[in-house]
Amino acid sequence: MNLDQLQNKLLRAARGTSSSDAVPYAFEQRIMHRLTSRQPESAAALWGSALWRGALACVALTMICGVWSYASRPAPADTAANFSQDFQATVFASMNQPGEGDW
Repeated sequence: MNLDQLQNKLLRAARGTSSSDAVPYAFEQRIMHRLTSRQPESAAALWGSALWRGALACVALTMICGVWSYASRPAPADTAANFSQDFQATVFASMNQPGEGDW
């Protein structure tokens, strides 16, 4: 339906009814101004708003996962013994791998 036809139908229907004291002053002019001043949004604006909402949801999910992983970490054991074993395993890791001459 054409917007001009719709506007004319609404105006005819509004003029056909009797006015009441419950309707505020200049209500019709304010509504018509709001309807005519509203511009349709572009596709880029729609995509942009959806992407910003998605980004906020991702940030919230990242924060929740970070708190969860921090809260569920194991209790620290003897870190000096673990460090020395990890350091030794790292240093000697290249020696434990088969070389080209072992074929």
